[in-house]
Amino acid sequence: MGENTGRRLLDRVLAGVPEGERPLTHVRDLPDRPATCVPWPEWVPAQLRAAVRRGGVAAPWTHQIEAAEHARAGRHVVVATGTASGKSLAYQLPVATALTEDPRATALYLAPTKALTADQLRSAIALDLPAVRPAGYDGDTPMAERDWVRAHARWVFTNPDMLHRGVLPAHGRWAGFLRRLTYVVVDECHGYRGVFGSHVALLLRRLRRVARRYGADPVFVLASATVSDPAASASRLSGVDCVAVTTDHSPRGARTVALWEPPLLEELAGENGAPVRRSAGAETARILTDLVVEGARTLAFVRSRRGAELTALSARRALSEVDSSLARRVAAYRAGFLPEDRRALEDALLRGELLGVASTNALELGVDIAGLDAVLMAGYPGTLASFWQQAGRAGRAGDAALVVFVARDDPLDTYLVHNPAAVLDKPVEATVLDPTNPYVLAPQLACAAAELPLTPDCLADFGGVHAERVVTDLVADGALRKRPTGWYWTGRDRPHATVDIRGSGGEQIAVVEADSGRMLGTVNPGSACATVHPGAVYLHQGASYVVDELDLDGCLALVHEEDPEWTTSPREVVDISVLTTASRRPAGEVAVCLGEVAVTAQVVGYLRRLPSGAVLDQVPLDLPERTLRTRAVWYTVTEDLLRSAGLGPARVPGALHAAEHAAIGLLPLFASCDRWDIGGVSTALHPDTGAATVFVHDGHPGGAGFADRAFLAFAPWLLATREAIAACECPSGCPSCVQSPKCGNGNEPLDKAGAVAVLSAVLNALAEK
Repeated sequence: MGENTGRRLLDRVLAGVPEGERPLTHVRDLPDRPATCVPWPEWVPAQLRAAVRRGGVAAPWTHQIEAAEHARAGRHVVVATGTASGKSLAYQLPVATALTEDPRATALYLAPTKALTADQLRSAIALDLPAVRPAGYDGDTPMAERDWVRAHARWVFTNPDMLHRGVLPAHGRWAGFLRRLTYVVVDECHGYRGVFGSHVALLLRRLRRVARRYGADPVFVLASATVSDPAASASRLSGVDCVAVTTDHSPRGARTVALWEPPLLEELAGENGAPVRRSAGAETARILTDLVVEGARTLAFVRSRRGAELTALSARRALSEVDSSLARRVAAYRAGFLPEDRRALEDALLRGELLGVASTNALELGVDIAGLDAVLMAGYPGTLASFWQQAGRAGRAGDAALVVFVARDDPLDTYLVHNPAAVLDKPVEATVLDPTNPYVLAPQLACAAAELPLTPDCLADFGGVHAERVVTDLVADGALRKRPTGWYWTGRDRPHATVDIRGSGGEQIAVVEADSGRMLGTVNPGSACATVHPGAVYLHQGASYVVDELDLDGCLALVHEEDPEWTTSPREVVDISVLTTASRRPAGEVAVCLGEVAVTAQVVGYLRRLPSGAVLDQVPLDLPERTLRTRAVWYTVTEDLLRSAGLGPARVPGALHAAEHAAIGLLPLFASCDRWDIGGVSTALHPDTGAATVFVHDGHPGGAGFADRAFLAFAPWLLATREAIAACECPSGCPSCVQSPKCGNGNEPLDKAGAVAVLSAVLNALAEK
């Protein structure tokens, strides 16, 4: 669409804004970047060079060859560059060359999603090199085909789940493949964070241990979005020292980035009469409509499947009033589509038959859609890595484009649209994972012992003294037996099937459609009361279901298909006790602590909300308490400091409560977590601390590294929290600042001004210290 496309499209969108509304908070023009190319290395075979050229690559970019040279020389490497920077070629060159030169060599490719694995497998097949013999191996691979893959494939494309359940427990059947394993490719490695990332880190250590048993020592090649300190993140994940390639030499078109805050709606009231903003989905649908009318190819990212469907539907309705033919050129895209449907939709968007697509982040990874004129984001996608991954879909062919970030009614989104530097100038978060978490380490070491006996030497790879402590506990529990040659698994069955690497252990709750008996999915037992309680709306592949019954003992949630007009959000009451204090930083009348806590929580009801944000009602529930031992960060404030900040005893609970809510909302900016991965408790006088205390804790057994990251970034985190509250124009608190969607106390009491006073007092004490 040529020069200044982004600005021209933004002007068109602004022209459609109702009079009196000023949603635009910031605009930034990002310059274009020319490509830097280098010659092909001499070691790349002529047939591979020709195959890559057939795919449209005339000459490689500098960072692709820099990473490939490291891998070729036997150095573990991570290439951490932007979206559409050709990271695939960086590992295709050394892997395909090795497989061409050595007829016995093999390679393994791992990706977090099936869609990405399938796309990269298609790319390898498209090279059309007979010696490479690429093949997929996942849960959908037919049994007969699996035997062929084990015996004949030389480059196997799979995911961590299948490596954990299908390859390592049966490593004897994979002996031929593992004996010659030359490369392991770990794609989109920035996505491995929290508990899942910790499991995958230990899984990769198990893979290296088994490979060494067969005499192989593969080179690891990792691909990542631009993250801060990618070498450290990749080394922590893979267990091997990695060099990082970070300078991006691919071309990029100019982009106009707009930050957009929907207006408060005077005619609607939320919980406790708080004001409600127009939803990010409704605002995005309106912007999408304007862009489609303008003929701009636009992709809108919406956080939920239902949200994507509603955004597309709203845009189609609006377009049908303008031009009925335009309504047919907008579609929704989500996980759960069949591969052929997904490819047809991608092709239709590329050819221009479709002008607008509303998608979940299923399109964020693993698809090759280039040259879009605009990308819209309905709500912050959770991490800066995802933000730039989604923004990178705009202008991918080097053309100028528009990116619009539409804030949701949420403290983090509020902060970001009023603090553009936090989005546009800040390095992407380091990946947070903790392979020494005993709740993750114990099941992983049990799996490792079932694969090969554990020895004192191998425990160093699994966390040294942390692993030794866990092994001692496993022996005491009877899961392992100590012999002179090591520790052996005692069970008849291997433990792999009971270890959920995407959760936090324990038997999963099966979600089953009552009428048909069809299993729709599973949920973590720790989150079952909050997500599949009776009356909860459960989404599966675009369809809505309502939960009829939750049987925690039988690990079963029964549902029926229904599409109500509301969504549900749980209400939870929480109590917390301090078990150990690992670190304490005193600062005058404030102390900041990190340690282990026991959190006792009970879901006591749920809210039903309309898409507008208006609350229909609150429904009580009778569900059991559950206790979680985890990590937390907390700060204490003396009574004298609170009084000097103008807060008498009557205001303290509301001030602390509001500060706690907002802090939970802002933590994802400093630790790559979702606000649903963490929780909090505030109290005017806590028995274990003897003072007014605010706790923020990890939502996973043993912790996931989020509280530790919060402790390290404590002052910047609280500063951002205070700024987010102060930036919100509501009079006394709303979902954009201090109200929480999961508060068990019905968002009462909350004191917005008091929260600013508490946070200012704490920050001043820290600054004086």
